[in-house]
Amino acid sequence: MTLTYLATIPVKPAHMDEACEAVSSITPVTRKEAGCVAFEPRRAADGSSTITIFEEWADRDAFDFHHAQDYTKDVFAKYENWLESDPVLVELKSLES
Repeated sequence: MTLTYLATIPVKPAHMDEACEAVSSITPVTRKEAGCVAFEPRRAADGSSTITIFEEWADRDAFDFHHAQDYTKDVFAKYENWLESDPVLVELKSLES
């Protein structure tokens, strides 16, 4: 059973470009990880300083593997200074489940 998440990352406006670059830099390697079904970061169309990431993982091991990678940890460390507030991670379920 896959795990699907929607991550909402509220970024301080002054750090939005840096945050987008950081997430963009790990997107290709993340998509190549075993167990990554989807990793789709987007910025808010209204110009607000929010990044939203749709993530789907084959299982919990794939999700945990992603978060254990140095490149993921590096982005999280940068977030400490860039975030307006804590990210929100919502697990999604299929309508048919």
